[in-house]
Amino acid sequence: MKITISGKNIDVTEGLRAAVVDKLGKLERYFTPDTEVIVTLSVEKERQKIEVTIPVKGNIIRSEQVSNDMYVSIDLVEEVIERQLRKYKTKIVDKKQEGGNFQKSYIENDYMEDEEIRIIRTKKFGMKPMFPEDACVQMELLGHNFYVFRNAETDEVNVVYKRKGNTYGLIEPEF
Repeated sequence: MKITISGKNIDVTEGLRAAVVDKLGKLERYFTPDTEVIVTLSVEKERQKIEVTIPVKGNIIRSEQVSNDMYVSIDLVEEVIERQLRKYKTKIVDKKQEGGNFQKSYIENDYMEDEEIRIIRTKKFGMKPMFPEDACVQMELLGHNFYVFRNAETDEVNVVYKRKGNTYGLIEPEF
């Protein structure tokens, strides 16, 4: 694996670099040597954040962890990525897809699946066209943190969601 580490509002010391390489180095057993891992360490006020992005064959494995100690954040991010990898491996094996950046031994071995994805409820609802701002108001009225709607301007299905700092995000399809 090729680990690229950068810092935002923080100097990446040798200690931090060693901690990241040591923790994320545990993931080498899953990936081929040419797999790129992009790590960004950042500090905002008391928040010590690590973002890890691993592009793999048309998908992205990504985790972002925040704590008041960068070393704790580093520990957390490695655990989350391993959990994501177990889920992703199940998808590859179930669909008989090519493994891409994953080592053959990882895909072929049977690991205990401690987190099976199960859909336990399906919900259907009508979607009347509305503007994103109206969808935000509707989301607030329902007390949800996201809202699916049909955009009145584009006639596409969109999602609005709550972000930190009392702001909103909009997800639109790209074709």
